[in-house]
Amino acid sequence: MSISLKDSGSTPEEWKSFSIKTLESSAPNCPLSYSAKLTEDLKDAIQNNTRLSLNTTTGGGEVFIEGLISNYQVMPIAIQNNNSAAQNRLTIGVQLNINISVPKPETINFSSTRFADFNASTNLASVENQLLEDINAQLAQDLINKLLGNW
Repeated sequence: MSISLKDSGSTPEEWKSFSIKTLESSAPNCPLSYSAKLTEDLKDAIQNNTRLSLNTTTGGGEVFIEGLISNYQVMPIAIQNNNSAAQNRLTIGVQLNINISVPKPETINFSSTRFADFNASTNLASVENQLLEDINAQLAQDLINKLLGNW
């Protein structure tokens, strides 16, 4: 028995390929390499979970995605009696424009914000890669849901 989560037809048949412009970052404190990493994770997720193939021409394909990282911040949560935080939260927000050329030209504005919590006594640098993986997976799923569910 074989099980696949790959989309087999909930997007318009005219959609064959997509492209993504490397996301810009307007968020203070955002690591310089993060926009490229998130862009690659979004590409991989779309290729692995839909029938769309990657078009390497910028702006190529029936679906072209561009946007920016609008929020990247760490804030304390779960304040204890002594006014110190037990947990911190890394929050990342993106604003994307999904430009569709067929069946009819259209632009969908899409925003998503996701977060991951970590122990306040832990240095962010020691857990940041794992937190980014978790958040990127959630942001990618939000984008895929928007692509598949908007039709």
